[in-house]
Amino acid sequence: MASILPRRKAKSIRPDIFEQLLAVGSALMFAAVLVTIIRGADRWAEMKPIIWLHLMIILVALVLSPPLLLLKRGTRQHRRLGWIWSIAMFSTAAVSFFIHESGSGLFSPIHLLSGLTVVGVPLIVVAARRHMVAAHRFGVRATVLGALLIAGFFTFPFGRMLGRWLLA
Repeated sequence: MASILPRRKAKSIRPDIFEQLLAVGSALMFAAVLVTIIRGADRWAEMKPIIWLHLMIILVALVLSPPLLLLKRGTRQHRRLGWIWSIAMFSTAAVSFFIHESGSGLFSPIHLLSGLTVVGVPLIVVAARRHMVAAHRFGVRATVLGALLIAGFFTFPFGRMLGRWLLA
């Protein structure tokens, strides 16, 4: 017997405009970091190894974000790239706790985003493994926006190293 109630249309897992903007933002941030690193080549020796590690890991996350946000989801490729992205995001957040630009040993407000990322990335993975699409999608969007784009943006102003390199 067919139900007389209308069926609820499942929400699409295709990229929406917000995810498309996040993908563009990630690509632009990737380009900005690369240009900055190239422009600062004469000062590479000044940079501590922990900052190099942080930058290299974040570049992995930035380069993987657009394809993960834009390409077909739920595929083997999406899962594999998602694991790499998750490891990169978690690692870069963990490494950031050892970076203190002021030299005072104190944490800055940007470290709050690192804490949220260390907690949030495992939740993103759990949501994906349990096929909790809405929770997974929300977590990824929040992490890309907060930990990659907002935190990334704030590495450039206020006389910080990347800002000095980019604008020098």
